[in-house]
Amino acid sequence: MFQAISHGFLLALGLILPLGAQNVFVFNQGANHKHFISTLPVIITAGLCDSVLILLAVLGVSLILISLPMLQLVIFLVGFIFLLYIARSLWREQPADLKSQPPMSAKKQISFTLSVSLLNPHAIMDTIGVIGTSSTLYQGLDKWWFTFATISVSWFWF
Repeated sequence: MFQAISHGFLLALGLILPLGAQNVFVFNQGANHKHFISTLPVIITAGLCDSVLILLAVLGVSLILISLPMLQLVIFLVGFIFLLYIARSLWREQPADLKSQPPMSAKKQISFTLSVSLLNPHAIMDTIGVIGTSSTLYQGLDKWWFTFATISVSWFWF
């Protein structure tokens, strides 16, 4: 049990702490809102998305993806196109005065968090590829302790 928890904890730290599209967006929302409660839609959505991806990976989606290379290619291409779209839109965006720019609404926060969480190729590779594959080392209750540890790190980080 201790090995599964520590493995899940350390693995999740290594995957979640680097700043990717999802983390940067969550941090930006935290900086743009005056009150913690205003950032809850982003935090809850990001945590739920990571939890779902981790659960799917541990429950065997990674094994399906490994056996279907064409599906892997489609997922990576969709993610690549999404990242190109985000990069292009950020490149063309004019710098704005932060005081004149209103914070995002809860609905906008949720939709953008869903996109940077579920269409992000790194998130998919990290959860499905690394966490899902690593979870195959464990059986029974140890597998669930591993899963709990990785999900807990994600929620704590957000």
